[in-house]
Amino acid sequence: MRILMVTPYPPIRDGIASYAVQAVKGLRAEGHDVEVLSPGPSAAHYHLDLVGPRGALALAKRVGRYDKLIVQFHPDFFYPVPSTARDRAAVSLALLAAFRRAGEVEVVVHEIDYRHGRLGLDGVANRLLWSSVDRIVVHTENERRTFAQAFGVSPQKITLTEHGVRFLPRTFYDRIRARASLGIPQDAFTFLSIGFIQPHKGFDRAVTAFAGLGARGCRLDIVGSVRVDDPGYVAYNNELSVLARATDGVGLHDGYVSDELFDRWIVASDVVVLPYRSIWSSGVLERAALYGRPIIATAVGGLPEQAAAGRDVTLVADDAELRTAMWSAAGQRTMNFPSTPWPIEGDDLRGAIQQEVRLRAATDRGSRVAAGGTRTAGTDTEALLGASTVSAPVRRVHQLQLPPTNSHRASAAFVKRMVRRLTAWEVEPVVGQVNALRAATVEALEELAVRRSTDPVPGDDDVPTVTQAD
Repeated sequence: MRILMVTPYPPIRDGIASYAVQAVKGLRAEGHDVEVLSPGPSAAHYHLDLVGPRGALALAKRVGRYDKLIVQFHPDFFYPVPSTARDRAAVSLALLAAFRRAGEVEVVVHEIDYRHGRLGLDGVANRLLWSSVDRIVVHTENERRTFAQAFGVSPQKITLTEHGVRFLPRTFYDRIRARASLGIPQDAFTFLSIGFIQPHKGFDRAVTAFAGLGARGCRLDIVGSVRVDDPGYVAYNNELSVLARATDGVGLHDGYVSDELFDRWIVASDVVVLPYRSIWSSGVLERAALYGRPIIATAVGGLPEQAAAGRDVTLVADDAELRTAMWSAAGQRTMNFPSTPWPIEGDDLRGAIQQEVRLRAATDRGSRVAAGGTRTAGTDTEALLGASTVSAPVRRVHQLQLPPTNSHRASAAFVKRMVRRLTAWEVEPVVGQVNALRAATVEALEELAVRRSTDPVPGDDDVPTVTQAD
């Protein structure tokens, strides 16, 4: 059979590209003639800008030469980011034209927004599009059920396939060599969160849960990059960077990694952490399982089903359970300062207890933890309290967000959407910059507080204290 596969392809560093390479290899082993078309320059036979209606219509001109069209589907390959309902409807109808020209169509769904199947202009177009596909492939029963409900597709048309069925090892490093090559001490207990940095991946949750373990010889490495140049994603990356720098033992390795390096990080780790807020299914989970690495994951999307396949996965329901699981994996009790008992005596017992409450709350929030060494009640405590107190007013200021466009009145919602569409290209960058400024201010204040507490300004002791009596 002559097959055209539409997918990102190496050297593009993308989990779907890696998935596709192994799928192409499997199809060729079965005797099929497979050609690849990628949405950007790559090692594929062809490349084509597929974003927007023009991209889909250009695809329609090419599919007639093949017996079967296979699409490794992610919305960002076809739909503009951001896009309106009208934009999405135009793209869906153009893709519908391409699919109807193809002999047989199979779509492997890696991610999709189920909200776009609701009634409305784009909902109608999406339902027409998906009803024209001969075979829809997903990786979990949860995805099959949700997809069928969202887009009105018969469940019989949706096929399940095991996510990692064609996955192959990409590195031959063992744990010792992998750590040596990455600069990780052999005796450090290492957590790893790896993949594209996006808000729904929730890597910040792993950092917050980890806070306090750095002083106990543990480390958390976050490896990845922003997938698309969306202001919200960029702002999240900036926030994550600030949080990582402010938490002892956390390193953010921002950038693309090769398939081999991706796997080498997994081999070097002790536990892979997937703190996702939402997900469909996880290729990272499959790659971690490929090397026998334990996994801590939130119970969202299709992860419980993947975990049920006999892999070493600890599922957690919320941030508290995530923290408990990470501390337990590292052999620590889920307490920030178990060696420090509550104060029980003293002239100012109430003040001492309040200070301890503020200290523990600051650490629970993931505020700066003084670098290096075991916590004591001395300089490190003052640094932590000072940093948290100084930055608190700024942290209480919520991140700037564009106002919602929904309304109980259809006319008002329409006007809001029009205003958003006309002004977003100017306003969204401003919102991103304001949020970045807030994050930088928090970082600067906490850095200054720590420096002043650990390295007081000469002469501060000479400043007379003004009392009420004075």
